[in-house]
Amino acid sequence: MTSAHTAYREADVRGATAVRLVVLLYEQAIQDLRQAARAMEENNIELRTNRINHALEVIGRLQGTLDMKRGGQVARNLEGFYETLRANLWKAQLHMSKEMLLRQITDLFTLRAAWAEVDRAESAGTVPKLVPPKAAAFNAGADEHVSISWKA
Repeated sequence: MTSAHTAYREADVRGATAVRLVVLLYEQAIQDLRQAARAMEENNIELRTNRINHALEVIGRLQGTLDMKRGGQVARNLEGFYETLRANLWKAQLHMSKEMLLRQITDLFTLRAAWAEVDRAESAGTVPKLVPPKAAAFNAGADEHVSISWKA
């Protein structure tokens, strides 16, 4: 039996543009990490591990879509973001850190918002030219927090 949410999601994916699919992948990763954070609260190791692993798979798909030739600096920044995100998820899993997971969710929300803006502009026929961020902030340390800002 298919839930209404699953049916809606499947319909959304079938008619989606490439940019919309990216937005949906970000939403899936965020949902996975929210569920993992809840599982940490409940000490549900199996669910936590499954959701973090699924988020890592989603990030791998996003990373696999990067076109380094055509994407230029934006693609390189996203590659760095995804690598840092993956490392932080492994650390969150290892240290059972809900706070670390929540920081990764915040980072994903930021990029999801940028992609959603591109999706809206694409739908309206006014696709903005993305200017690569001046600098992606990759702070050294055990818990890296990534910040990428896109300007249209």
